[in-house]
Amino acid sequence: MSMFSSQTSSFQDSIDVEERDDFDSEEIAAYSQKIHLNCYYTIYLYQGTRSESSGENGAWSRRRADSTTSQDDFSLTLIDSSLPSEAEPELRTYISRRLSKGALLGGMGNIAAVDLSIPEQAVGCYCCLLEQERSPEQPEADGNGYVICFMGGSEKGLNLFRLELDKYVQGLHGSLQTPELQNLETEVRPYLSQWFEESVMHIHRVVQLVQSSISFLLHAALSHKHVEVINSDERTKADVSRFIKAASLQGLSQQDATSTSLCKAISEDTQSDLIIDCSTSPPTLTNTISNRFCDGWIQAFLNAAERCNPFLLRQILENFKLKAIQDMNGLKRFVRQAEMSHYALFRCAQFLQSCGNGDVLLQNARAEHSDLPEACSIIGVLEEFLSEQSQA
Repeated sequence: MSMFSSQTSSFQDSIDVEERDDFDSEEIAAYSQKIHLNCYYTIYLYQGTRSESSGENGAWSRRRADSTTSQDDFSLTLIDSSLPSEAEPELRTYISRRLSKGALLGGMGNIAAVDLSIPEQAVGCYCCLLEQERSPEQPEADGNGYVICFMGGSEKGLNLFRLELDKYVQGLHGSLQTPELQNLETEVRPYLSQWFEESVMHIHRVVQLVQSSISFLLHAALSHKHVEVINSDERTKADVSRFIKAASLQGLSQQDATSTSLCKAISEDTQSDLIIDCSTSPPTLTNTISNRFCDGWIQAFLNAAERCNPFLLRQILENFKLKAIQDMNGLKRFVRQAEMSHYALFRCAQFLQSCGNGDVLLQNARAEHSDLPEACSIIGVLEEFLSEQSQA
């Protein structure tokens, strides 16, 4: 438990108990050692009985009779799996049960805990049914497709990466054109083998890359600042871009139109881009801005990264955003009250000073209240107060 008790109080206090959906103490204790996760994948051919397979496909299916499970209205044929041989039939039985209950919808991943004969025994399992496109020539090819399963970590952990996993599975569409999958070894298997690295580990890689400079990235994400990565490979650029997107509040706060205009205004000012130059190790960052709020989260990120725990890292990132949103909503309340009372204005100033995130909150509040002159003048007073405080 030492990893959590050593974190700053801003992190401890950051999660409203009602909204808390993070790891319980047993899981955290288990994670205080460095964890090594085994990850597995499996892909099945799914055939609805109404579709008559061609002779060639029929022969291919018969060759694989030992790896097929048939229910009344569909069959499930193993194409490839990295699971131990005794665990795969257990997974197939589980998937068949899900399919017969209609619990797998095309294109939407389903996450649950499954018990398999593997070292971890109970493991998080993401499974998704990818239906084949229906062609005009074969309108009766009803419900054919592939079931793709990824196993690793816990159900709760995988749930934090649901969107990434859905997107990753969709990336297979172009490679799954024929039931025989002649491109299995060249395309499909290498892609499936990389699911954990590509969908789950990107936040971990970014924290490992920038270390305690992570606060500059958090600040950039909250303040809609453009981040440019130079002298690096494409994967690192993509990782940083995904991290910034995951840490930003766009789409979460009730100010999308204003945050869009704010992004536009800030991105036009290229002098302020945060630049990460990877030609040095560690990378050199220029145009760096942080604040007390973002600095308060550094240790939590470093602790989780040191223990190679991508799930805990994602939860910390979600808690960081939740706290920022709560503070933003708090500021909005104060600004509304300050229009009526000088005491509320004083409390508002105190709040901005203590939260450590005043610059970001005021920047967002100014964009959101741009058409409300009274609120704007209050925000102006508060900005002046904060700049005086920082100079003092």
